Amino acid sequence: MTTTVLAIKNMVCDRCIKLVREQLQELGHTLKSIELGRVEVVGELHETAYVIISEMLSENGFELMNGADAETIEKIKKLILDHLHNGPQKPEKMNFSTYLEKEVGMNYFSLSKLFSTTESITIERYIILQKIERVKELLIYNQMSLSEIVFELQYSSISHLSRQFKKITGLTPTAFKKSGKGRKSLDKL
Repeated sequence: MTTTVLAIKNMVCDRCIKLVREQLQELGHTLKSIELGRVEVVGELHETAYVIISEMLSENGFELMNGADAETIEKIKKLILDHLHNGPQKPEKMNFSTYLEKEVGMNYFSLSKLFSTTESITIERYIILQKIERVKELLIYNQMSLSEIVFELQYSSISHLSRQFKKITGLTPTAFKKSGKGRKSLDKL
């Protein structure tokens, strides 16, 4: 059975997966598998199908990507998002650079250069922005205390989290919670 793998930019949540699945099925495609940033379609796609799929994805805020580099970028993003939203995926004592090297199978210098060139942001900055959005989510929904958030997101201390939060948002976590401000869409970071 022949399959075609599509790399899709901006798939950041389960609703994205659901929407892409529904849209592709509506176009008459059978899916073998679907996950964040990656869809495997049964059969070979012709150029016309790529154009139609690309337009459909674009209308919904996604982008069809080409090549191994695009898949690598999406894999990096998926690993970071999984770690932050589904509980720690990397060993606690392992830093992100080593974790990404191990999971993606490329040295970190190459990954960092590819990511920065493609996304116009460093991996480190991307991780920080994603962590801050996760902190905002936990604060807004009052799911955890600040101490629990520090532990959950593997910050070294409350003061470290607070300094980083204020640097990014201009507010302390407590002031943010009182302000009633919202979060940013993860695919816009």
